[in-house]
Amino acid sequence: MTTELYWLMLTALMTALFWLPYVLNRIVSTGLGGALAGGAPDSGKLADWAQRAIRAHSNAIENLAIFAPVVLTAHVLGISTAVTKAAVVVYFLARLAHYIIYAAGIPAARTLTFTAGWLAQIAIIASIMRWI
Repeated sequence: MTTELYWLMLTALMTALFWLPYVLNRIVSTGLGGALAGGAPDSGKLADWAQRAIRAHSNAIENLAIFAPVVLTAHVLGISTAVTKAAVVVYFLARLAHYIIYAAGIPAARTLTFTAGWLAQIAIIASIMRWI
């Protein structure tokens, strides 16, 4: 497995696990029965951080929809450079930090971590397009 595919898989796994903290908060705030009953996941019964975690998770999914095809395109084309290897690691770390910072409610840092992840995507695209 290439470095890029390895970090893509870690990113997918991380994104798949981002629901756990806010579901645990829902269990604590509404009880197991309330959590299993199904209502809106971002109801007012959740802590503020849990509601932000829901939005951070949605944002991670939206960005994974860009990141995954870009990494897979690079892989199919046989593009694996120091830039693409660094970019996938930066993307993973930026998205992890974004989730934590978003849930914590730190707006400026949230924007910076989002931008770092976006720039990592652009670096991979630029590598595919042979711009760098």
